[in-house]
Amino acid sequence: MVHKSLIYAFVSRGEVILAEYTEFSGNFNSIAFQCLQKLPSSNNKFTYNCDGHTFNYLVDNGYTYCVVADELAGRQVPIAFLERVKEDFVSKYGSGKAATAPANSLNKEFGPKLKEHMQYCVEHPEEISKLAKIKSQVSEVKGVMMENIEKVHMLCWLYIYYASIVMPAICKWME
Repeated sequence: MVHKSLIYAFVSRGEVILAEYTEFSGNFNSIAFQCLQKLPSSNNKFTYNCDGHTFNYLVDNGYTYCVVADELAGRQVPIAFLERVKEDFVSKYGSGKAATAPANSLNKEFGPKLKEHMQYCVEHPEEISKLAKIKSQVSEVKGVMMENIEKVHMLCWLYIYYASIVMPAICKWME
Protein backbone atom coordinates (compact mmCIF):
# COMPACT_ATOMS: atom_id res chain seq x y z
CA MET A 1 0.00 0.00 0.00
CA VAL A 2 1.22 3.49 -0.89
CA HIS A 3 1.98 5.89 1.96
CA LYS A 4 -0.76 8.50 2.10
CA SER A 5 1.41 11.43 0.92
CA LEU A 6 0.36 10.91 -2.73
CA ILE A 7 -3.32 10.05 -2.81
CA TYR A 8 -4.82 10.27 -6.27
CA ALA A 9 -3.51 10.87 -9.78
CA PHE A 10 -4.87 11.21 -13.28
CA VAL A 11 -3.91 12.11 -16.83
CA SER A 12 -6.43 13.94 -18.99
CA ARG A 13 -6.77 15.31 -22.47
CA GLY A 14 -8.59 18.57 -21.86
CA GLU A 15 -11.38 17.57 -19.46
CA VAL A 16 -11.43 13.91 -20.56
CA ILE A 17 -9.74 11.79 -17.91
CA LEU A 18 -7.85 9.06 -19.74
CA ALA A 19 -6.30 7.22 -16.77
CA GLU A 20 -6.50 7.56 -13.00
CA TYR A 21 -5.29 5.76 -9.92
CA THR A 22 -5.88 5.76 -6.17
CA GLU A 23 -5.90 3.34 -3.27
CA PHE A 24 -7.94 5.67 -1.07
CA SER A 25 -11.55 6.73 -0.81
CA GLY A 26 -12.72 10.31 -0.53
CA ASN A 27 -14.02 13.21 -2.55
CA PHE A 28 -10.56 14.30 -3.81
CA ASN A 29 -11.28 12.97 -7.31
CA SER A 30 -14.36 15.19 -7.70
CA ILE A 31 -12.49 18.22 -6.30
CA ALA A 32 -9.56 17.49 -8.63
CA PHE A 33 -11.97 17.33 -11.58
CA GLN A 34 -13.64 20.62 -10.57
CA CYS A 35 -10.21 22.28 -10.44
CA LEU A 36 -9.35 20.74 -13.83
CA GLN A 37 -12.40 22.41 -15.35
CA LYS A 38 -11.14 25.82 -14.15
CA LEU A 39 -7.49 25.46 -15.17
CA PRO A 40 -6.06 27.75 -17.82
CA SER A 41 -5.08 25.82 -20.95
CA SER A 42 -1.60 27.34 -21.09
CA ASN A 43 1.42 25.10 -20.46
CA ASN A 44 2.25 25.59 -16.80
CA LYS A 45 2.22 24.13 -13.28
CA PHE A 46 -0.57 24.92 -10.83
CA THR A 47 -1.15 24.02 -7.18
CA TYR A 48 -4.33 24.54 -5.16
CA ASN A 49 -4.73 23.86 -1.43
CA CYS A 50 -7.91 22.43 0.08
CA ASP A 51 -8.60 20.65 3.39
CA GLY A 52 -4.98 19.73 4.10
CA HIS A 53 -4.33 18.51 0.55
CA THR A 54 -2.59 20.00 -2.46
CA PHE A 55 -4.04 19.57 -5.92
CA ASN A 56 -1.04 19.74 -8.24
CA TYR A 57 -1.37 20.10 -12.01
CA LEU A 58 1.06 20.11 -14.89
CA VAL A 59 -0.54 21.26 -18.15
CA ASP A 60 1.44 20.48 -21.28
CA ASN A 61 0.36 20.41 -24.94
CA GLY A 62 -3.33 19.78 -24.27
CA TYR A 63 -2.76 17.13 -21.60
CA THR A 64 -3.08 17.63 -17.87
CA TYR A 65 -1.23 15.56 -15.29
CA CYS A 66 -2.64 15.76 -11.77
CA VAL A 67 -1.71 14.45 -8.36
CA VAL A 68 -3.49 15.06 -5.07
CA ALA A 69 -1.09 14.99 -2.16
CA ASP A 70 -1.10 15.42 1.57
CA GLU A 71 -0.07 19.02 2.31
CA LEU A 72 2.80 17.68 4.43
CA ALA A 73 4.37 16.14 1.31
CA GLY A 74 5.41 19.64 0.26
CA ARG A 75 5.70 20.63 -3.36
CA GLN A 76 8.87 18.90 -4.58
CA VAL A 77 7.63 15.30 -4.51
CA PRO A 78 4.27 16.00 -6.21
CA ILE A 79 5.90 18.09 -8.94
CA ALA A 80 8.60 15.46 -9.50
CA PHE A 81 5.83 12.85 -9.72
CA LEU A 82 4.03 14.91 -12.38
CA GLU A 83 7.23 15.32 -14.41
CA ARG A 84 7.88 11.55 -14.28
CA VAL A 85 4.31 10.75 -15.29
CA LYS A 86 4.39 13.24 -18.15
CA GLU A 87 7.65 11.82 -19.49
CA ASP A 88 6.33 8.26 -19.29
CA PHE A 89 2.95 9.15 -20.79
CA VAL A 90 4.44 11.08 -23.71
CA SER A 91 6.93 8.31 -24.49
CA LYS A 92 4.15 5.70 -24.44
CA TYR A 93 1.29 7.61 -26.09
CA GLY A 94 2.95 10.57 -27.83
CA SER A 95 2.49 8.95 -31.23
CA GLY A 96 -1.24 9.63 -31.12
CA LYS A 97 -3.21 6.94 -29.25
CA ALA A 98 -4.08 9.36 -26.43
CA ALA A 99 -5.35 11.98 -28.89
CA THR A 100 -8.49 9.95 -29.63
CA ALA A 101 -8.78 7.70 -26.58
CA PRO A 102 -12.20 7.74 -24.86
CA ALA A 103 -12.59 8.59 -21.17
CA ASN A 104 -10.90 6.11 -18.80
CA SER A 105 -9.79 3.90 -21.68
CA LEU A 106 -6.14 4.00 -20.61
CA ASN A 107 -6.85 2.98 -16.99
CA LYS A 108 -5.89 -0.65 -17.52
CA GLU A 109 -2.59 0.22 -19.25
CA PHE A 110 -1.53 3.39 -17.50
CA GLY A 111 -3.22 3.12 -14.08
CA PRO A 112 -0.51 0.68 -12.88
CA LYS A 113 2.16 3.11 -14.16
CA LEU A 114 0.63 5.89 -12.04
CA LYS A 115 0.85 3.53 -9.04
CA GLU A 116 4.51 2.74 -9.81
CA HIS A 117 5.43 6.41 -10.06
CA MET A 118 3.58 7.16 -6.81
CA GLN A 119 5.43 4.41 -4.98
CA TYR A 120 8.80 5.47 -6.35
CA CYS A 121 8.36 9.14 -5.45
CA VAL A 122 7.09 8.36 -1.95
CA GLU A 123 9.80 5.78 -1.25
CA HIS A 124 12.72 7.83 -2.68
CA PRO A 125 12.17 11.47 -1.60
CA GLU A 126 15.93 11.99 -1.14
CA GLU A 127 16.52 11.18 -4.83
CA ILE A 128 13.66 13.46 -5.82
CA SER A 129 15.24 16.22 -3.74
CA LYS A 130 18.67 15.70 -5.35
CA LEU A 131 17.13 15.71 -8.81
CA ALA A 132 15.25 18.95 -8.09
CA LYS A 133 18.48 20.55 -6.86
CA ILE A 134 20.36 19.45 -9.99
CA LYS A 135 17.58 20.75 -12.26
CA SER A 136 17.71 24.07 -10.42
CA GLN A 137 21.48 24.27 -10.87
CA VAL A 138 21.21 23.42 -14.57
CA SER A 139 18.56 26.10 -14.97
CA GLU A 140 20.81 28.62 -13.22
CA VAL A 141 23.79 27.71 -15.44
CA LYS A 142 21.55 27.98 -18.52
CA GLY A 143 20.52 31.49 -17.42
CA VAL A 144 24.15 32.57 -16.98
CA MET A 145 25.05 31.10 -20.37
CA MET A 146 22.19 32.97 -22.04
CA GLU A 147 23.37 36.23 -20.44
CA ASN A 148 26.91 35.59 -21.68
CA ILE A 149 25.67 34.82 -25.19
CA GLU A 150 23.72 38.09 -25.17
CA LYS A 151 26.84 39.98 -24.07
CA VAL A 152 28.96 38.38 -26.81
CA HIS A 153 26.24 39.19 -29.33
CA MET A 154 26.24 42.82 -28.18
CA LEU A 155 30.05 42.98 -28.40
CA CYS A 156 29.95 41.58 -31.93
CA TRP A 157 27.35 44.15 -32.89
CA LEU A 158 29.46 46.94 -31.41
CA TYR A 159 32.55 45.67 -33.25
CA ILE A 160 30.66 45.56 -36.55
CA TYR A 161 29.32 49.07 -35.91
CA TYR A 162 32.79 50.31 -35.02
CA ALA A 163 34.41 48.62 -38.03
CA SER A 164 31.81 49.74 -40.55
CA ILE A 165 30.90 53.24 -39.33
CA VAL A 166 33.40 54.64 -36.86
CA MET A 167 36.67 53.46 -38.45
CA PRO A 168 35.86 54.79 -41.93
CA ALA A 169 34.83 58.10 -40.38
CA ILE A 170 38.11 58.32 -38.42
CA CYS A 171 40.14 57.41 -41.49
CA LYS A 172 38.30 60.03 -43.54
CA TRP A 173 38.87 62.64 -40.82
CA MET A 174 42.60 61.83 -40.68
CA GLU A 175 43.09 62.38 -44.44
